[in-house]
Amino acid sequence: MDRRAELREFLRSRRARVRPEDAGLRPGTGFSGRRRVPGLRREELAQLSGVSVDYYVRLEQGRGGHASAEVLDAIAHVLRLDAHERAHLYALVRGEEGRHDDARQPAAGQGQEVRPGVLRLLRTFEHSPAYVVGRRQEVLAWNELARILIADFPALPPGERNLARLTFLDRSARRRYVHWQQKADDTVAFLRLDTGRHPDDPKLAALIAELTEHSEDFRRLWSDHNVRDKTYGSKPLHHPRAGALDLSFETLRLPDEPDQAVVVYLAEPDSAADRELRRLVAEG
Repeated sequence: MDRRAELREFLRSRRARVRPEDAGLRPGTGFSGRRRVPGLRREELAQLSGVSVDYYVRLEQGRGGHASAEVLDAIAHVLRLDAHERAHLYALVRGEEGRHDDARQPAAGQGQEVRPGVLRLLRTFEHSPAYVVGRRQEVLAWNELARILIADFPALPPGERNLARLTFLDRSARRRYVHWQQKADDTVAFLRLDTGRHPDDPKLAALIAELTEHSEDFRRLWSDHNVRDKTYGSKPLHHPRAGALDLSFETLRLPDEPDQAVVVYLAEPDSAADRELRRLVAEG
């Protein structure tokens, strides 16, 4: 991935979201006259952040050198970035300094191993779909209910066991995820986080290129430059045999493997969804 291009487009997209009047600027303070683009101009953002216009322009172009935390925080504040967007900005500006420094992290392009203890943990979720997701939205391990409800992972080639590919390139995904559009939004926003954390990952670049080529929905969402890491919420699913299932999900990050997480889908005890999940397990 071109980190400079990512940084430039990310900052441009965030500037476009902020109206000058919402940032405290008034007519006569630098933004009077007809505006050709929405949001803040670069000189206005520089003014509000307390840096020179020349420095901000170089920063947006990826030529800002070692930007201090104070400068990045000031820019993030003016742009109203949330915690995930702020972390993404740091990663794009700092490059190597913004990445995980744990020596156990696999190099870009290498495989990701799941610890035996985590595999045993998956098997304890007898009546809940659960899987391990890693870098690039790769599904690394799963239990039987995840195979039944999400995808038949063992039947897929390893390179296709990927939530992003399933969401955008598998036609059945629009039936499986009741709120497919939200699932698509979340998937793209998380992939944006990954590009900041691992901009030199060739497999990630290849995945994004494939999705861009084959999915108009992905291209549209990717151009929004949204960044988000959704860790819990509702996730209703539809299954051909069980029908609609009202489920929620929880994401459990692994402290010693920052790029891996256990995702568990849950039904309310004694609910219709709970009974259907138990029936699916019994039927196999």
